[in-house]
Amino acid sequence: MLKTLLRDSRALGVLAVPLILTQLAQVALTTTDTVMMGFLGTTELAAGGLAIVIFNQLRTMGVGLVTSVGNQIATAAALAERAADESDGNAGERAQDEVRSIVRASMAVATLAGLAGAVLMILIGQALTWLGQDAEVVDLTQTMLFALAPGLLPCLWFQAVRQFTVGMRRPQALLQITIASIAVNAGLNWILIHGTFGLPRLGLTGVGIATSGVYLLSFLALYFSAKKDKELAPLLTLDLTKADAATVKRLVGLGVPIAATYGSEAGFFSITALMAGSFGPDALAAHTAVNQLVYIVFQVAVGLSHAASINVSRELALGNHDDARRIKNTALACAAAVMAVVGLLYLTIPRLVLAPFLDSGSDQALTIATQLLIVTAFLQFFDCAQNIGVGLLRGLDDTKSGFRITLIGYWAVGLPASWLLAYALNLDTLGIWLGLLTGLATTAVLLLRRYSSSLTRHEQAHAAPAVA
Repeated sequence: MLKTLLRDSRALGVLAVPLILTQLAQVALTTTDTVMMGFLGTTELAAGGLAIVIFNQLRTMGVGLVTSVGNQIATAAALAERAADESDGNAGERAQDEVRSIVRASMAVATLAGLAGAVLMILIGQALTWLGQDAEVVDLTQTMLFALAPGLLPCLWFQAVRQFTVGMRRPQALLQITIASIAVNAGLNWILIHGTFGLPRLGLTGVGIATSGVYLLSFLALYFSAKKDKELAPLLTLDLTKADAATVKRLVGLGVPIAATYGSEAGFFSITALMAGSFGPDALAAHTAVNQLVYIVFQVAVGLSHAASINVSRELALGNHDDARRIKNTALACAAAVMAVVGLLYLTIPRLVLAPFLDSGSDQALTIATQLLIVTAFLQFFDCAQNIGVGLLRGLDDTKSGFRITLIGYWAVGLPASWLLAYALNLDTLGIWLGLLTGLATTAVLLLRRYSSSLTRHEQAHAAPAVA
């Protein structure tokens, strides 16, 4: 049993580790923008932060639209591999044509989502004045949104090509490109903010232009990297005029529930932040600090979820239902090991963990945050498990169940539990996080149960007919 678990963990880690490190590097990218904006002043930081929140909400939902591409590619690639093993040239060529069709369709979906998102971003910026925001902040936010909007298109192109490379189980270039983008982003930010090398001093707008430029450079770097790969190059075709309408429709049908799930989760955590703010600045500061820690560690879950999802698609295409069943246990075991180490740090050295996020002079905020870390040490197990559950279901091409279950867990269980514990039982911010734990635990249990039952039905549906 242990030997099998270690073997499966190594196989999962080959795909998961580059994805986890890439996710962490992307967090560093947004952190760099925030630090640079802070140098400009409080008003600029407020405006830039608001612009990035709007951009990230639309970007996250756009990413959701193309997330299923990796699973579709993995399925087609596995069929091509099986055809090669069976020396079935016709089946292999059909499978490769399917990969090319999915790539073209994914770029079409990314293009449509990028254009629509850019327009929506500008419209939201124009509506900020009606939402009671400070006039100076609104002006700066609108200017930055104009600079960020063009970057959404190459950002989603990058995600489409990323899903292609992940589905083909060749994600290694992702990490190198993302790490390089951090340095390029910091350099461009500095140059454009301060107007060095004779360029105009653009201030906050420079941050937006730098971010859009980095997304474009990242897409080009990933595209040309894939084109140099002998296995990937023949399959990476970006002629949108040949995009198959039926494939586009299929990707949109799978992607819309994923985008809605991502948006729902973001909204769930945003409302809990508003609830924390009702208990005062110290409570909100503590909530924000701990939430950032959760967000950073959550990237481990994202990487494991994507890797498990891709592997499930591959094993099902090959008819290996037992292997697909083991992937769930392997991913959860890997997640539990990481979360146990992180949780131990939260419980033993909470002040050191919180030091980068909270001023040591704010004793009340530090006390609240320390209490929240105790809850978080357990919450992160369920947060990771529910994200893996969504990925496993995506491996079955079941994105609608994931969305429905997260609605139940987040909104029907988690949010009412947070309100009850925080206000009715007077547990304040601690109650909010206990409610979050309850909602995430419910979601995790329901998702994993759904995967097990769906996998059993899938196995029965694809069982070989009995011989008379």
